[in-house]
Amino acid sequence: MQLSKKLAAEFLGTAWLVLGGCGTAVLAGKGVGLLGISLAFGLTVVTMAYAIGHISGCHLNPAVSVGLFVAKKLPANELVAYIGAQIAGALAGAGILFVVASGVDGFSAADGFASNGFGPHSPAQFSMLAGLVIEAVLTFFFLVIILGSTHERAPAGFAPLAIGLGLALIHLISIPVTNTSVNPARSISQAVFAGGPYLGQLWLFIAAPIAGAAAAGLVYPWLSRKE
Repeated sequence: MQLSKKLAAEFLGTAWLVLGGCGTAVLAGKGVGLLGISLAFGLTVVTMAYAIGHISGCHLNPAVSVGLFVAKKLPANELVAYIGAQIAGALAGAGILFVVASGVDGFSAADGFASNGFGPHSPAQFSMLAGLVIEAVLTFFFLVIILGSTHERAPAGFAPLAIGLGLALIHLISIPVTNTSVNPARSISQAVFAGGPYLGQLWLFIAAPIAGAAAAGLVYPWLSRKE
């Protein structure tokens, strides 16, 4: 598959993730609640995994790309391009969401815009350490799910469901803690529009998911190796 087509797929898929997940939180969060928002993020991955998984692998997430690179599942010469396409797609999705959300009087992205945060910007006031730990650990397990469900010895055809359900579960666990990132592109896109303290805390939602994903990229190949 041509790299340009892979990047286009990652752009569109990440835009869909932001529209589906963050869009549900911003536009319908009061109606659907924690469960609905969690399912929305999971459904974006399930639907796109079936739509573009055969084109780009459906990473939709710089941390996932880094983890797959560490696990030797993504060539080094594609890593930076994948991350760029994912961030661009996330920003496009956030831009569309901003235009739609602005259609209601009184809307302000500075109120949060489904951004991630810790301390006073955590939904339940969790500390920076709590946010750092939960983001790193949950991204680690997310990569374990991805690497395991796509392994050659895993049951064929079920990976999108396992990955999507895994992401939904991750959101159920951690929305109260950080509003759930496990995805630097999703965090960057919302913080750019929310600005202020959300930009100031963005470092955690880049560093922790990437660290967790890289650790899984090292551990899972050892775990699954036949010896």
